[in-house]
Parts: sequence; structure tokens; C-alpha cells
Amino acid sequence: MSTAALPVLTAADFASDQDVRWCPGCGDYSILAQMKKVMPTLGVPREKVVFVSGIGCSSRFPYYMNTYGIHSIHGRAPAVATGIKTCRPDLQVWVITGDGDGLSIGGNHLMHAIRRNMDLNIVLFNNRIYGLTKGQYSPTSPLGQRTKSTPMGVIDNPLHPLSIAIGAEATFVARSIDTHIQHLGMVLKRAAEHEGTAFIEVYQNCNVFNDGAWDYATDRAMKAETTIELEHGKPLIFGKNKDKGIRLNGMEPEIVELGKGITEDDLLFHDEKCAEPSLAYLLSRMRYEDGFPEPIGVFRSVQAPLYDKLMNEQIELAIQQKGPGDLDKLFNAGDTWVVE
Repeated sequence: MSTAALPVLTAADFASDQDVRWCPGCGDYSILAQMKKVMPTLGVPREKVVFVSGIGCSSRFPYYMNTYGIHSIHGRAPAVATGIKTCRPDLQVWVITGDGDGLSIGGNHLMHAIRRNMDLNIVLFNNRIYGLTKGQYSPTSPLGQRTKSTPMGVIDNPLHPLSIAIGAEATFVARSIDTHIQHLGMVLKRAAEHEGTAFIEVYQNCNVFNDGAWDYATDRAMKAETTIELEHGKPLIFGKNKDKGIRLNGMEPEIVELGKGITEDDLLFHDEKCAEPSLAYLLSRMRYEDGFPEPIGVFRSVQAPLYDKLMNEQIELAIQQKGPGDLDKLFNAGDTWVVE
């Protein structure tokens, strides 16, 4: 079906008939709402879209989208999505996961899906806690956090999702915030339009078990000083009065004030198209806890060979060279022996 022949869809067309069962005030509602708004703008029919999730609060997502969906097993959503995209390259495949589902039991699957550059869109909801299992610490919980499973404070060094994705050389990496709705919609749309693995971290509030985890990034009085919005080709400027910036001192970022002999030309300019991932990785390491504003937006957007495309090209070549194959003949080929 050509795009021109598609019926005009709205956000309501992508809403399923299921009651949304998240806690009142959960940040997941915002992500769901922005996803439903973005989907009609992509020109992809609903029967060509699949949402795959693992286990956790975020993983209820497929029930609430009027598309195909698979609620799979804990941490294995990237593996299931890999199989779908490989067998059906015509489908648009989304992976919905959380910091526990994706980075704990699912860390291995997530890393390999990213490094292969599957044409998948992976959205990781990060609330720094296990919500569905009632408040245990997660792989992203900060040091010292007291939870039901760490009453004396977390002693695990936390993982940082974007650093992991960039380390695995994801070709599209971005971060947004559940309450920053226009920004979130922009990031989801850009991810969907990217060819290759798109990895999006969303700062999401769990108002029951970890309320306020991202207050510094969402509070209107603070966020201009504690976050910095990345724009390709533009200097890293932040602050309520846009009077602060980030420059490099050797290989270390530092905060400077504009004026006093410092101009925009002295600052670090963002280049999301840079093939070398080191700069994007450096940005992913800037954290509020260390006194830096945390970047949001697109960190990296580059092109690389697609695993699913290359696999299907190999299959087509093998068929051309050797024919369609015969499973019965394969099973009965080669040496056989009898065990007495």
C-alpha cells in the first residue's frame, strides 16, 4: 500500500480499547500520549507496526496501542524484536522497556541488538526503581538510595543507559523527559524516521515508589540551570539567561560564563553526525550529581550497515546460488551412525 493511499489517522486511531492501568500520575501516561500523537505523522499503517515489551510497568504499553503487540518475557524484548524485524523487514518495530527490564536481566540482549544496528526503535523508561515489584532498587538507582531492598542505601555503581548505548555504537541516541511533552514527541518522531537502531532514554517519574527522582530536571524553577538542550551545529548554552556554556578543557568539559572574554565561539559545538562516538559519550557522562547540566535531545545520529538488511541479502544470495533448500534433505545429510 502506498503512503498516498493510506487513510488519514489520528491519535485516537492508535488508542486501543483497553483500560490504561498505571498508577494515577505515573509518567508512563505522558509517554503513551506522545507516542499516539506521533504515530499518525509517520505514514505507517497500523497493521505494519509492532510494539514489543518485556516485563514491568512500562511493558504494559503494547496493550494500549491499537497496533500489533507482543508482551514478551523479562529482558528478552530486544531478542523477540530482532526475530520479528529479521523475518518481516517491512514492519516498523518498537521495543518498550524499563531500567530494570532492559539493563538488568535484559542487558545482554539490549547490548547486542544495539551493536548489530537492527532497524529497531528502543524506548527505555528510566525511573531509577523497580515499580511493578514494589520498590526495589534498579540498575540505575543512585548510590546511597534507600529502597525496600537496600534499607541501608544502594552500594552498586549505577549504570547510565546512554553511555551503554553509545559504547555499543548505537547509530541514534537521544534522551527526553516525560513532562517535556513537545520535546519528547520530537525525539520519538526522529527515532522512528532513523534507519538503524534508535535508542531513547526517557526520564520517567514513578510517583509511588520513587517520586521526584528527576525533580531537578523537571522543576520549572531549576531545569534551565540543570538541563541543556542539544541542537546540531549549535554551541552548548544553558541557564535561565542563556549566559552559561560548556567548553572543553583538554578532554574534560567545564562550565564557563559568557562574557568576561568568553564568546560562543569558545564553547563546545554539538555535532550529532560525528561518526566517532567519543563526543556523544562525553556528553552522556555529564550529570547533575557532578555539577553539570544534563543534556537532553539527540546525542548521535549516524548511518551504518543494517543487520536485518544484510541478513536478508545473504539469504537471497544463498537461494540464488543453491536454490530454495530442502529441510528433509538437510536433516538426512552427512554422516549418520547408530548408537548400540
